[in-house]
Amino acid sequence: MQYRGTAHRYGRDVDTDVIIPARYLNTSDPAELAKHCLEDLDATFVERVSPGDIIVAEENFGCGSSREHAPIAIKAAGVDAVIAKSFARIFYRNAINTGLAILECPEAVDAIKDGDVVSVDTETGAITDETTGAMFQAQPFPPFIAEIIEAGGLVARWKDKLGKDGR
Repeated sequence: MQYRGTAHRYGRDVDTDVIIPARYLNTSDPAELAKHCLEDLDATFVERVSPGDIIVAEENFGCGSSREHAPIAIKAAGVDAVIAKSFARIFYRNAINTGLAILECPEAVDAIKDGDVVSVDTETGAITDETTGAMFQAQPFPPFIAEIIEAGGLVARWKDKLGKDGR
């Protein structure tokens, strides 16, 4: 899959409590979660994010509570991909399960600035900072993970495989 959007830069240890604060966990509605995505870290994020945008962050993105609400909120806010130096392991799996593309690439994170236009090709792992022309290489998704993300998440993938009624 290919993604292209504006980079939104964040630091290290962005935890799930600031991705989607606990006070909003009384819903699992993606549209409602999107309204509050990152509001405790960046109150203007939901006003600035556009469909297709990309989050770029330092180490340990998604640490903290193991809530699926966090990648759901990010994806529903319009973000197509997250590029980080590293991810908390539970967030990594939750992101895949919910269909959010995530890539680890420290070199790209060091170079990409807030507001740069970035393109990502998950089949090849290619990341391009279109603002500067710099190119980076992340590990591409294995085919089974690419299939999950392309389907929109694990549940959607199995519904596709088994039929709409899940059988």
